[in-house]
Amino acid sequence: MHPLRRHIEEVISLEDAEFDHVLNHFTPIKKRKHQYLIQEGELINKEYWVVKGCLRAYVLDESGREHIIQFALEDWWVTDYQAFEKEVTSQIYIDCLEDCELLYITKSDREKLSQEFHKMERFWAKKTKFGYIASQNRVLSLLKNTAKERYELMSAQYPNIIQRVSKKMIASYLGVSRETLSRLY
Repeated sequence: MHPLRRHIEEVISLEDAEFDHVLNHFTPIKKRKHQYLIQEGELINKEYWVVKGCLRAYVLDESGREHIIQFALEDWWVTDYQAFEKEVTSQIYIDCLEDCELLYITKSDREKLSQEFHKMERFWAKKTKFGYIASQNRVLSLLKNTAKERYELMSAQYPNIIQRVSKKMIASYLGVSRETLSRLY
């Protein structure tokens, strides 16, 4: 079974012809380690689904310090959602931490599929809700939990990330220094 079909069918079911039609709206791309998918200031009209690889989404503050917002592994969606939805320039960077294989869909194709197949509209609505919940939980964790609790929660929820990214990046994601992270484990 195609990995995208397996992913979609975790939420909705599709007939073979429906999936073929959906897949025709996606374009495969490959990116090498360290290549950008998105850079700050770009207009964004694509949403990406990770077939293989690991990416990070981050912002740079005024002093050039990196703040990681999200990691994206296999079966995860990634883009600058504000730029994608509002058709404004990106405020974030997304780059590849490993060689990556992705599928992307343009905003217009996503809207077209949602109109043609209400099943796909339900799929994206559920995925959006799941993403919002994950984002809300991350903010709550940053506000309520100690650095150690945030690390333990991340380790339990995302063991693959812990194994695939540097401690410096984990520290950035958790909002702590590399030194603080070193003291936690």
